[in-house]
Amino acid sequence: MDSAAVDQFEAGRNRLASLAYRLLGSAADAEDAVQDTFLRWQAADRERIEVPEAWLTKVATNLCLDRLRSAQARHERTAGAWLPEPLLDGDPMLGPADTFEQRESVTLAVLTLLEHLSPTERAVYVLREAFSYSHAEIAAILDITTSASQQHAHRARTRVAAERRRGGAADPASARRVVEEFLAAATSGRTDRLVALLTEDVTAVSDGAGLARRLLRYRSRERVATFVRAGFKPTPAKRRLAGGSPALHLARVNGALAVVAVVGGRVVGAVAFEVSDGKVASLYGIAATDRLARLDEAWQHHEPGVPVIDTW
Repeated sequence: MDSAAVDQFEAGRNRLASLAYRLLGSAADAEDAVQDTFLRWQAADRERIEVPEAWLTKVATNLCLDRLRSAQARHERTAGAWLPEPLLDGDPMLGPADTFEQRESVTLAVLTLLEHLSPTERAVYVLREAFSYSHAEIAAILDITTSASQQHAHRARTRVAAERRRGGAADPASARRVVEEFLAAATSGRTDRLVALLTEDVTAVSDGAGLARRLLRYRSRERVATFVRAGFKPTPAKRRLAGGSPALHLARVNGALAVVAVVGGRVVGAVAFEVSDGKVASLYGIAATDRLARLDEAWQHHEPGVPVIDTW
Protein backbone atom coordinates (compact mmCIF):
# COMPACT_ATOMS: atom_id res chain seq x y z
CA MET A 1 0.00 0.00 0.00
CA ASP A 2 1.36 3.41 -0.95
CA SER A 3 1.97 6.08 1.70
CA ALA A 4 -0.82 8.31 0.34
CA ALA A 5 -3.41 5.58 0.98
CA VAL A 6 -2.04 5.03 4.49
CA ASP A 7 -2.12 8.77 5.18
CA GLN A 8 -5.69 8.95 3.89
CA PHE A 9 -6.76 6.25 6.32
CA GLU A 10 -4.82 7.70 9.24
CA ALA A 11 -6.47 11.08 8.70
CA GLY A 12 -9.81 9.48 9.56
CA ARG A 13 -8.65 6.96 12.17
CA ASN A 14 -9.83 8.93 15.21
CA ARG A 15 -13.27 9.48 13.67
CA LEU A 16 -13.61 5.77 12.94
CA ALA A 17 -12.42 4.89 16.46
CA SER A 18 -14.94 7.23 18.09
CA LEU A 19 -17.70 5.75 15.92
CA ALA A 20 -16.67 2.19 16.82
CA TYR A 21 -16.43 3.04 20.52
CA ARG A 22 -19.97 4.42 20.58
CA LEU A 23 -21.23 1.35 18.77
CA LEU A 24 -19.38 -1.21 20.88
CA GLY A 25 -18.90 0.49 24.25
CA SER A 26 -15.41 -0.99 24.42
CA ALA A 27 -12.19 0.79 23.51
CA ALA A 28 -10.36 -2.49 22.92
CA ASP A 29 -13.08 -3.79 20.58
CA ALA A 30 -13.20 -0.40 18.84
CA GLU A 31 -9.47 -0.55 18.15
CA ASP A 32 -9.86 -4.05 16.72
CA ALA A 33 -12.70 -2.87 14.47
CA VAL A 34 -10.62 0.04 13.20
CA GLN A 35 -7.68 -2.27 12.49
CA ASP A 36 -9.98 -4.65 10.59
CA THR A 37 -11.26 -1.67 8.60
CA PHE A 38 -7.68 -0.79 7.71
CA LEU A 39 -7.08 -4.34 6.46
CA ARG A 40 -10.18 -4.06 4.26
CA TRP A 41 -8.92 -0.70 2.98
CA GLN A 42 -5.53 -2.24 2.27
CA ALA A 43 -7.09 -5.06 0.23
CA ALA A 44 -9.65 -2.90 -1.61
CA ASP A 45 -9.48 -1.65 -5.17
CA ARG A 46 -9.18 1.96 -4.02
CA GLU A 47 -9.34 3.41 -7.50
CA ARG A 48 -13.00 2.32 -7.65
CA ILE A 49 -13.86 3.97 -4.32
CA GLU A 50 -15.43 7.32 -5.12
CA VAL A 51 -15.78 8.68 -1.57
CA PRO A 52 -13.21 7.08 0.77
CA GLU A 53 -14.71 8.52 3.97
CA ALA A 54 -18.14 7.08 3.17
CA TRP A 55 -16.62 3.72 2.23
CA LEU A 56 -14.58 3.53 5.44
CA THR A 57 -17.58 4.53 7.55
CA LYS A 58 -19.71 1.84 5.95
CA VAL A 59 -17.06 -0.85 6.48
CA ALA A 60 -16.34 0.14 10.09
CA THR A 61 -20.03 0.36 10.99
CA ASN A 62 -20.85 -3.02 9.54
CA LEU A 63 -17.84 -4.65 11.18
CA CYS A 64 -19.12 -3.31 14.51
CA LEU A 65 -22.61 -4.62 13.75
CA ASP A 66 -21.13 -8.04 13.02
CA ARG A 67 -19.43 -7.95 16.42
CA LEU A 68 -22.61 -6.90 18.21
CA ARG A 69 -24.68 -9.60 16.56
CA SER A 70 -22.05 -12.25 17.16
CA ALA A 71 -21.76 -11.28 20.81
CA GLN A 72 -25.52 -11.38 21.22
CA ALA A 73 -25.64 -14.87 19.68
CA ARG A 74 -23.00 -16.08 22.18
CA HIS A 75 -24.72 -14.30 25.08
CA GLU A 76 -21.45 -12.58 25.92
CA ARG A 77 -22.85 -9.10 26.39
CA THR A 78 -26.49 -9.32 27.28
CA ALA A 79 -27.98 -6.04 28.44
CA GLY A 80 -27.54 -5.68 32.17
CA ALA A 81 -24.40 -7.80 32.35
CA TRP A 82 -21.72 -5.18 31.77
CA LEU A 83 -20.93 -1.47 31.75
CA PRO A 84 -19.22 0.46 28.95
CA GLU A 85 -15.50 1.08 29.18
CA PRO A 86 -14.85 4.48 30.82
CA LEU A 87 -12.52 6.92 29.09
CA LEU A 88 -10.65 9.89 30.53
CA ASP A 89 -11.66 13.21 28.98
CA GLY A 90 -9.29 14.14 26.18
CA ASP A 91 -9.29 10.63 24.76
CA PRO A 92 -9.80 10.94 20.98
CA MET A 93 -12.39 8.15 21.11
CA LEU A 94 -14.73 10.58 22.87
CA GLY A 95 -14.87 12.94 19.89
CA PRO A 96 -16.65 14.59 18.21
CA ALA A 97 -17.99 16.73 21.07
CA ASP A 98 -19.13 19.96 19.43
CA THR A 99 -22.87 19.60 20.04
CA PHE A 100 -24.98 18.54 23.02
CA GLU A 101 -26.11 15.42 21.13
CA GLN A 102 -22.51 14.41 20.42
CA ARG A 103 -21.45 14.85 24.04
CA GLU A 104 -24.58 13.10 25.31
CA SER A 105 -24.04 10.09 23.04
CA VAL A 106 -20.77 9.19 24.74
CA THR A 107 -21.84 9.47 28.38
CA LEU A 108 -21.81 6.27 30.38
CA ALA A 109 -25.54 6.72 30.96
CA VAL A 110 -26.40 6.74 27.25
CA LEU A 111 -23.86 4.06 26.31
CA THR A 112 -25.44 1.83 28.95
CA LEU A 113 -28.91 2.51 27.59
CA LEU A 114 -27.75 1.69 24.05
CA GLU A 115 -27.10 -1.87 25.22
CA HIS A 116 -30.89 -2.31 25.29
CA LEU A 117 -31.30 -1.39 21.61
CA SER A 118 -31.02 -3.76 18.68
CA PRO A 119 -27.69 -3.50 16.81
CA THR A 120 -29.38 -1.67 13.91
CA GLU A 121 -31.17 0.76 16.22
CA ARG A 122 -27.91 1.46 17.99
CA ALA A 123 -26.09 2.10 14.70
CA VAL A 124 -28.80 4.43 13.41
CA TYR A 125 -28.87 6.33 16.70
CA VAL A 126 -25.09 6.80 16.77
CA LEU A 127 -24.77 7.75 13.11
CA ARG A 128 -27.63 10.23 13.39
CA GLU A 129 -27.09 11.77 16.84
CA ALA A 130 -23.30 11.70 17.13
CA PHE A 131 -22.22 12.08 13.50
CA SER A 132 -25.18 13.94 11.96
CA TYR A 133 -25.60 11.64 8.98
CA SER A 134 -28.80 12.07 7.01
CA HIS A 135 -31.26 9.19 6.87
CA ALA A 136 -30.40 8.72 3.20
CA GLU A 137 -26.72 8.36 4.09
CA ILE A 138 -27.50 6.00 6.97
CA ALA A 139 -29.66 3.89 4.66
CA ALA A 140 -26.72 3.53 2.28
CA ILE A 141 -24.32 2.62 5.10
CA LEU A 142 -26.62 -0.04 6.58
CA ASP A 143 -28.25 -1.24 3.36
CA ILE A 144 -31.74 -0.38 4.58
CA THR A 145 -34.41 1.99 3.28
CA THR A 146 -34.59 5.63 4.29
CA SER A 147 -37.95 5.06 5.96
CA ALA A 148 -36.50 2.14 7.93
CA SER A 149 -33.68 4.41 9.13
CA GLN A 150 -36.24 6.97 10.29
CA GLN A 151 -38.23 4.31 12.13
CA HIS A 152 -35.14 2.90 13.85
CA ALA A 153 -34.06 6.42 14.86
CA HIS A 154 -37.50 7.20 16.30
CA ARG A 155 -37.59 3.98 18.33
CA ALA A 156 -34.04 4.50 19.60
CA ARG A 157 -34.59 8.12 20.60
CA THR A 158 -37.86 7.23 22.32
CA ARG A 159 -36.26 4.46 24.38
CA VAL A 160 -33.27 6.60 25.35
CA ALA A 161 -35.42 9.62 26.20
CA ALA A 162 -37.72 7.51 28.37
CA GLU A 163 -34.78 6.71 30.66
CA ARG A 164 -33.13 10.14 30.46
CA ARG A 165 -35.75 12.34 32.08
CA ARG A 166 -33.87 14.73 34.33
CA GLY A 167 -33.49 18.42 35.10
CA GLY A 168 -30.80 20.79 33.98
CA ALA A 169 -27.22 19.55 34.01
CA ALA A 170 -24.87 21.29 36.43
CA ASP A 171 -21.93 23.44 35.37
CA PRO A 172 -18.51 21.90 36.17
CA ALA A 173 -17.90 24.01 39.30
CA SER A 174 -21.33 23.22 40.77
CA ALA A 175 -20.97 19.53 39.92
CA ARG A 176 -17.61 19.43 41.69
CA ARG A 177 -19.08 20.99 44.84
CA VAL A 178 -21.91 18.44 44.87
CA VAL A 179 -19.60 15.47 44.32
CA GLU A 180 -17.15 16.67 46.97
CA GLU A 181 -19.99 17.03 49.47
CA PHE A 182 -21.35 13.64 48.42
CA LEU A 183 -17.95 12.02 48.89
CA ALA A 184 -17.55 13.61 52.33
CA ALA A 185 -20.95 12.29 53.39
CA ALA A 186 -20.29 8.83 51.92
CA THR A 187 -16.96 8.39 53.70
CA SER A 188 -18.15 9.79 57.03
CA GLY A 189 -21.24 7.59 57.33
CA ARG A 190 -23.72 10.47 57.19
CA THR A 191 -26.47 8.53 55.44
CA ASP A 192 -29.06 11.26 56.06
CA ARG A 193 -26.88 13.79 54.27
CA LEU A 194 -26.35 11.32 51.42
CA VAL A 195 -30.10 10.96 50.97
CA ALA A 196 -30.49 14.74 50.81
CA LEU A 197 -27.90 14.93 48.00
CA LEU A 198 -29.79 12.46 45.75
CA THR A 199 -32.60 13.20 43.32
CA GLU A 200 -35.97 11.51 43.85
CA ASP A 201 -35.40 9.25 40.81
CA VAL A 202 -31.69 8.57 41.40
CA THR A 203 -30.17 5.37 40.03
CA ALA A 204 -26.90 3.61 40.81
CA VAL A 205 -25.26 0.94 38.68
CA SER A 206 -22.19 -1.05 39.66
CA ASP A 207 -20.22 -3.98 38.33
CA GLY A 208 -19.75 -5.19 41.91
CA ALA A 209 -16.01 -4.44 41.94
CA GLY A 210 -15.73 -6.62 38.86
CA LEU A 211 -16.88 -9.70 40.79
CA ALA A 212 -20.62 -9.74 40.06
CA ARG A 213 -21.96 -11.80 37.15
CA ARG A 214 -24.60 -9.17 36.46
CA LEU A 215 -24.75 -5.47 37.13
CA LEU A 216 -26.01 -4.34 40.50
CA ARG A 217 -28.77 -1.73 40.15
CA TYR A 218 -30.28 0.42 42.87
CA ARG A 219 -33.19 2.86 42.77
CA SER A 220 -34.71 5.16 45.39
CA ARG A 221 -32.69 7.54 47.51
CA GLU A 222 -32.63 5.30 50.56
CA ARG A 223 -31.38 2.21 48.72
CA VAL A 224 -28.77 4.16 46.76
CA ALA A 225 -27.56 5.89 49.94
CA THR A 226 -27.23 2.54 51.73
CA PHE A 227 -25.36 1.04 48.77
CA VAL A 228 -23.03 4.04 48.50
CA ARG A 229 -22.33 4.13 52.22
CA ALA A 230 -21.39 0.44 52.17
CA GLY A 231 -19.36 0.84 49.00
CA PHE A 232 -17.31 3.79 50.24
CA LYS A 233 -16.67 2.29 53.66
CA PRO A 234 -13.04 1.08 53.66
CA THR A 235 -12.36 -2.44 54.90
CA PRO A 236 -9.25 -4.65 54.93
CA ALA A 237 -10.86 -6.95 52.35
CA LYS A 238 -11.51 -4.07 49.95
CA ARG A 239 -7.96 -2.81 50.35
CA ARG A 240 -6.59 -6.29 49.65
CA LEU A 241 -8.74 -6.48 46.51
CA ALA A 242 -7.50 -3.05 45.38
CA GLY A 243 -3.89 -3.92 46.16
CA GLY A 244 -3.51 -1.24 48.80
CA SER A 245 -5.16 1.91 50.19
CA PRO A 246 -6.31 3.99 47.18
CA ALA A 247 -6.01 7.72 46.83
CA LEU A 248 -9.27 9.20 45.52
CA HIS A 249 -9.02 11.80 42.75
CA LEU A 250 -11.62 13.81 40.89
CA ALA A 251 -11.42 13.72 37.09
CA ARG A 252 -13.74 13.93 34.12
CA VAL A 253 -14.66 10.59 32.57
CA ASN A 254 -16.89 10.39 29.47
CA GLY A 255 -17.81 14.02 30.00
CA ALA A 256 -18.90 13.59 33.63
CA LEU A 257 -17.17 14.18 36.93
CA ALA A 258 -15.83 10.97 38.43
CA VAL A 259 -14.05 9.73 41.52
CA VAL A 260 -11.01 7.74 40.36
CA ALA A 261 -9.36 5.35 42.83
CA VAL A 262 -5.60 5.01 42.33
CA VAL A 263 -3.11 2.68 44.04
CA GLY A 264 0.56 3.19 43.25
CA GLY A 265 -0.30 5.17 40.14
CA ARG A 266 -2.62 2.43 38.87
CA VAL A 267 -6.36 3.01 38.41
CA VAL A 268 -8.33 0.38 40.33
CA GLY A 269 -11.83 1.83 40.12
CA ALA A 270 -13.96 4.74 38.97
CA VAL A 271 -17.37 6.11 39.92
CA ALA A 272 -18.88 8.54 37.41
CA PHE A 273 -21.62 10.94 38.49
CA GLU A 274 -24.42 12.75 36.74
CA VAL A 275 -25.39 15.90 38.64
CA SER A 276 -28.71 17.61 37.96
CA ASP A 277 -30.30 20.56 39.73
CA GLY A 278 -27.72 20.47 42.49
CA LYS A 279 -28.10 16.77 43.29
CA VAL A 280 -26.69 13.44 42.15
CA ALA A 281 -29.04 11.93 39.55
CA SER A 282 -27.07 8.78 38.73
CA LEU A 283 -23.75 7.10 39.39
CA TYR A 284 -21.85 4.32 37.66
CA GLY A 285 -19.22 2.29 39.48
CA ILE A 286 -16.65 0.31 37.49
CA ALA A 287 -13.83 -1.75 38.95
CA ALA A 288 -13.48 -4.68 36.52
CA THR A 289 -9.83 -4.70 35.44
CA ASP A 290 -10.58 -5.29 31.76
CA ARG A 291 -12.87 -2.23 31.70
CA LEU A 292 -10.20 0.07 33.16
CA ALA A 293 -7.23 -0.70 30.90
CA ARG A 294 -7.45 2.35 28.64
CA LEU A 295 -8.36 4.69 31.50
CA ASP A 296 -5.37 3.38 33.44
CA GLU A 297 -3.10 3.88 30.42
CA ALA A 298 -4.29 7.48 29.98
CA TRP A 299 -3.85 8.12 33.71
CA GLN A 300 -0.13 7.44 33.41
CA HIS A 301 0.15 10.60 31.27
CA HIS A 302 -2.36 12.61 33.30
CA GLU A 303 -1.60 15.29 35.88
CA PRO A 304 -4.17 14.39 38.55
CA GLY A 305 -3.38 17.11 41.06
CA VAL A 306 -4.01 16.75 44.78
CA PRO A 307 -6.36 13.85 45.67
CA VAL A 308 -9.57 14.67 47.51
CA ILE A 309 -8.76 11.79 49.85
CA ASP A 310 -5.08 10.87 50.28
CA THR A 311 -5.59 7.38 51.67
CA TRP A 312 -8.93 5.59 51.63
